[in-house]
Amino acid sequence: MALRVPKAELPADLRDNMIRQFGSVPENVEVLWNNPALARDNLEFGAKAGAWKAAEPSLKSFAHMAVAAQIGCSWCLDVGYFQARNDDLDLAKASQVPRWRTSDVFTPLERDVMAYAEAMSNTPLTVTDEQYASLLERLGPAAMVELTTYIAYANLATRANVANGVTSQGFSEACEIPLAEAPGKSGAAPAA
Repeated sequence: MALRVPKAELPADLRDNMIRQFGSVPENVEVLWNNPALARDNLEFGAKAGAWKAAEPSLKSFAHMAVAAQIGCSWCLDVGYFQARNDDLDLAKASQVPRWRTSDVFTPLERDVMAYAEAMSNTPLTVTDEQYASLLERLGPAAMVELTTYIAYANLATRANVANGVTSQGFSEACEIPLAEAPGKSGAAPAA
């Protein structure tokens, strides 16, 4: 898929910062920069969401990648796996998120979080009272509302990327373990 809107020129300082963080400029930032105020707000909210500490970082990472796999955002899977590596998360687990239902590396809590992320990503939502209550009991209120908001933000990001035609840039190629492909979704996950 090709970008559906042209990339916009980033300010030099932002471009340099992106290159320091990622090794190259993320195309989704260049696409969003067609509306600089929106792009700045998106970057700021994403940074703030990444700094929240009530929920385990690995749970949020797996949830975001589960959303990306379900929505079909190869860019989010690619960069999410790259960020998992940079955050020293378990790469053996992170690499398996696209096929979490059939992989045996996840704990029951991690599986329930990914199922919740998918339920929040369905249209209409398929979150059940039992599903929510079970996670709330194990995570506590602060982590539960954080996880929920994080998943909602992941849906915003993944859906915008897919609609704008943003696809994988190969960030995950820096990871030692290849990122798994989702079952039945050939091409959904980037080759690493």
